[in-house]
Amino acid sequence: MTFKSEVRDSTINALLDKAGQRSYQQYLAKMTLKKLRGFSEEPISFDFPVTAIIGPNGGGKTTVLGAAGIIHRTIPPRAFFSKSGKYDSGMQDWSIEYEIVDRAVSPRNSLQRTASFKSLKWNRDALSRQALLFGVSRTVPASERRELLSCTSRKFSVPDARVSPFSAEINESVSRILGKDVSGFKEMKVHASGNVTLLTGQTSTGVGYSEFHFGAGESSIIRMVAAIEGASDNTLVLIEEIENGLHPVATIRLVEYLIWAAERKKIQVIFTTHSNEALRPLPSKAVWSATKDKLFQGKLDVASLRAITGQIETASVIFVEDDFAKTWMEAILRQSERAIIDHFQVHAMSGDGTAVAMNKYHNDNPSITVPSVCVIDGDSRQEDSEEKRVYRLPGEAPEAYVFDNCLNHWSVIGGKLSVALLQRFEDSEKVLELCQDVRRTNKDTHLLFSQIGEKLGLVPERTVAAAFTTLWAQVNTKEVQDIIMKVAQGAEASASASTG
Repeated sequence: MTFKSEVRDSTINALLDKAGQRSYQQYLAKMTLKKLRGFSEEPISFDFPVTAIIGPNGGGKTTVLGAAGIIHRTIPPRAFFSKSGKYDSGMQDWSIEYEIVDRAVSPRNSLQRTASFKSLKWNRDALSRQALLFGVSRTVPASERRELLSCTSRKFSVPDARVSPFSAEINESVSRILGKDVSGFKEMKVHASGNVTLLTGQTSTGVGYSEFHFGAGESSIIRMVAAIEGASDNTLVLIEEIENGLHPVATIRLVEYLIWAAERKKIQVIFTTHSNEALRPLPSKAVWSATKDKLFQGKLDVASLRAITGQIETASVIFVEDDFAKTWMEAILRQSERAIIDHFQVHAMSGDGTAVAMNKYHNDNPSITVPSVCVIDGDSRQEDSEEKRVYRLPGEAPEAYVFDNCLNHWSVIGGKLSVALLQRFEDSEKVLELCQDVRRTNKDTHLLFSQIGEKLGLVPERTVAAAFTTLWAQVNTKEVQDIIMKVAQGAEASASASTG
């Protein structure tokens, strides 16, 4: 089934508008990595208050996170960009430019700030804004944290006055993320200063236990939520590898919590991730891909990053707009007499602009030897071009085109399509009537296949889309062969250009 976030579309749209209009007291709106590690003149905008940075290992995710942090006084540059004597000579002349909202300093206009590394030190026009950094070390078990060693003594105890329950807001948020009741959990101050704390939990039967018996993800979530709830409004929150120690469902719930916290407390969150689940609740504008020297905006499958950076074992790559285009393109490739599908990987992007941009980056990068082409939808405003290896699928609205074409060929494919839809062959006329009824009442053609699936008894949308595209490909041989020929010739031309 298609994932449906519990965050309402109205909440997402309101936060997109709020970020677009800069309706914040403090907010990091944009930054340009003028020169920073492998990046040169790379801009990134924060168009949603919760931003995900994805990318392969070594792609620059943490570099972007660090760049966002160090313009704030509470985040020291050494937290991300330490210099190790002569071994880091390449740091000279690093520079980052920022566009920042700070109404206390400039009530009407954005501020321009710079952080740069010159003369063996960082120089920055740092701003006063609360910032929280949750690094990967947050998931280190309590038994491996040196500051808690004194708590392992059999005689360890603290006065009751230094043991506090969490607020209802924290309990509710943590319980939802972890999927368990944490109302009996508490925090104790190991020392009177409160600099070191230890968590305690409670089983459903009332048996108490300390943080030494917590899961790493469990501990990190409680501490993270407690810190965010205790922070002031407009705080910047930076999180490395948000999925560390978490079940995929907990990762989704954590991101949803951060979106609600952004709505409620006006915080801004930037996190890095390798997880598809972390991207699911976010709009496309909230996702940026870091690929060693370039930044791309738009939601895509994390696995696609291997194709973008050339880290794949395949002959060629095809970039398409979305999951339906991927399903359709794979159905087309399966009709090739030369089994061309074995030589291609199809990757769904988050729109035609992203697909075209990724294809250009892929083919322009001299370090990538695997050629690529791009296939956009028929209604795309992007330009199709033989020279740029960008081709177009037939029809206007993709789902409607495939759907209507299959209905027009029902006398030929109706029985097979019914079976592919998990129905009986002899019920093809009933299935046709159902499809015609859905088509008459449909207002959004992107939902056609999910609506058919619901009417047929909760058949997954992916199954319905695969059935229609496969049968479409079997009866539209001329269109199929035309697309296959263009894609194959485009890949060969890309390969020749890269080796020539």
